[in-house]
Amino acid sequence: MNILILTGRFGMGHLAAAQSLRQQLLRRFPHAVVAVEDFPAYVMPNASGTLYRFFHLMVTHGNHLFNTYYKLTSRGHADTRPPLEGLFLDKLVELLEQYRPDAVIATHPLCAQIVSRLKGEAAGQENCYLDLPLITCITDISSHPEWINRNTDCYLVPSPEVKRSLEEKGVSSARICVTGIPVGEEFRGLAEKRAIPDNRKREQAELLIMGGGLGLLPTDEAFYETLHRIANVHITIITGHNEKLFRRLAGRWENIEVLGYVDQVWEYLAKADMIISKPGGITLFESIHAQVPVYSWPPTLCQECNNARWIVEQGIGWVADRQDCAEEIRELLADKEGLARAAARMAKVKQQLEAEALNRLIAVIAGSQGVAA
Repeated sequence: MNILILTGRFGMGHLAAAQSLRQQLLRRFPHAVVAVEDFPAYVMPNASGTLYRFFHLMVTHGNHLFNTYYKLTSRGHADTRPPLEGLFLDKLVELLEQYRPDAVIATHPLCAQIVSRLKGEAAGQENCYLDLPLITCITDISSHPEWINRNTDCYLVPSPEVKRSLEEKGVSSARICVTGIPVGEEFRGLAEKRAIPDNRKREQAELLIMGGGLGLLPTDEAFYETLHRIANVHITIITGHNEKLFRRLAGRWENIEVLGYVDQVWEYLAKADMIISKPGGITLFESIHAQVPVYSWPPTLCQECNNARWIVEQGIGWVADRQDCAEEIRELLADKEGLARAAARMAKVKQQLEAEALNRLIAVIAGSQGVAA
């Protein structure tokens, strides 16, 4: 069984989801070949770096432009024709000839659009691509039209709300599985580990603050000074690749541990009573699996607004109305009952997920094509 996962580094969430899916599939099908390919980098090896830098610059300093584009395209139709379609189609054929996959999974809408377009062009021709299963994994609490393509065989969606929204837009219920947003296996058992009684008496609450890979965190040192003065709280701040902020904050306060980019985020999440972060889809579902309530920074992108709205609707956390929110953080940490209610709501959200849906789907594809899973 060969599985090709196509993604793009427009933000780290799409790539992280792809890597988590690969991990999940290899754990279930250890003899399978599962490859993750950064599709824009494959198509434009000399220009993709510039493309990604421009994207990061736009979402950090020109988010109003990105949001305008997002809102305009949200009124559009499914089966959107992406720019440079011809180039992407030619390169996709080349890539498929190289991998000969039994199924393709897309964790970015551009990848799903191109694969769907190729399958559509194969209709009426003697072409193996027509029957190539396409699975689209949606990585935000969103049913934006860019994710919807007529030749998609299955959608992996984060929540029942997204499933209902897709159904309202004409997608058959039989083609939608509520799996949540994929997270690494290390996060899946965190809630159970956290539930094991600790014989050591905890005198301090644990607060985890993350700014994503780019380290998008408050820059005002007065904010951290106020956090430092909260009694009986130990704070871990992960600044990601924001080396400038790391140098400014590291070693300043006894009860604040400042880290740069870390791979083993689950180790810090396992100890946390609450996490403060951007409302990105991956971090949100990592927190859900760990059952650590979320306090979100004010969202700036439309996708983040959707995620933040869902956090509040589900009762699994709270959303700040400004970045200078140290006093609200103190109040939330002091509300043990409120934290416990949010964690319990996260457990209910997990119960709604079809955790084994992708594995069952791949097993069916393997059986139907007569290949070894």
